[in-house]
Amino acid sequence: MSAADAPPTKAVADPESYREALDRFMKSQRPQAQGLRVHDVDMPRATGFSNETVFFHASWSEAGQARTKRFVARIEPPDGGLFPEQSAACGVSVEVQYRIMKAVAEAGIVPMPGLVAYEGDRGVLGRPFFVMEFVEGLIPADVPRYSQAGFLVDQATPAERERMVREGVLVMGKLARVDWRALGLDWLDGKGRGNPTLADQLELYRRYVGRELAGRDHPVLMRSLEWLERNAPGAPTGISWGDSRLGNVIWQDYRAAAVCDWEAVALCPPEADIGWWVMFDRQSFDDFGAPRMAGFPTREEMVAIWEQASGRRVHDTIDYWEIFGCMRFDAIMIKLGDRLVRAGIVPAAAEMWRENGTTQSLDRLLARQGA
Repeated sequence: MSAADAPPTKAVADPESYREALDRFMKSQRPQAQGLRVHDVDMPRATGFSNETVFFHASWSEAGQARTKRFVARIEPPDGGLFPEQSAACGVSVEVQYRIMKAVAEAGIVPMPGLVAYEGDRGVLGRPFFVMEFVEGLIPADVPRYSQAGFLVDQATPAERERMVREGVLVMGKLARVDWRALGLDWLDGKGRGNPTLADQLELYRRYVGRELAGRDHPVLMRSLEWLERNAPGAPTGISWGDSRLGNVIWQDYRAAAVCDWEAVALCPPEADIGWWVMFDRQSFDDFGAPRMAGFPTREEMVAIWEQASGRRVHDTIDYWEIFGCMRFDAIMIKLGDRLVRAGIVPAAAEMWRENGTTQSLDRLLARQGA
């Protein structure tokens, strides 16, 4: 069972209480908007395992013209983000997301949603949050997985599928070329020495895993960390989006309209992104037993597209980066599994923190390396 397979049900707060708070917040952000009011608040039950998501509309009058726009609020989970905190400045996951999205948007690197503001005052909604503009488009689903059902299976042509995957890989390639220092991302540097490395990330995940396991045994995950430490390739650090996959992009005409979900951003070799991408692709097709749809580039083709777009070479280390991605995915499954148990969604006896499809996938990848 992976994070995407979590049962799509959860308790949500009262939308009306959120409406009043968001109404006050939006008025404070747009004092020039006459008669502004927030309405049509929607809190889907199928979201919120990483962040709680609230959709709402705001209507107002500006320069004599009536306007209505849809927005999205992303709210910090009660127990924080799923991914490990990269530095002391990363204690609030939604603040991390807002800061990196703002930096990437201002640099014009890849298409981003319009940002409204971040609010760290817990007195507004009870937890920190940020608001961004809603972007119309299609999003490949996790449940059921886009490889099994949905518009990619039922509607897309082979050419449209190929265009979408290529666009997604090109997004990663553009990010890989960016100088993180030029974007002022030193706040992501956990050790503050100005030279973050892959070794720092492995150390970070080892600490995170130890803390989340709290004495429980997870042989596959620990074996993966040992293998990754022994076989670490040399690669210069850059910006890693961290959760690079089709479902974290909003698509219009099978082209990237907005790149979302930056919770896992890190200063890390950007090869980590193509590794996560091919890992998620393998899980979506091979691990689900889903036939590869016509038009979807092969693993080798995706790697080649990324290499050309990024100007970096990864072909001979792609297996390493896929295992690195799968280790990271399996690490956050510990916290997610515990979160779902506390919510009464998954029984404790299922031991989802360890017994899940990502652990199985990681075990298979390690076996192919003789580990």
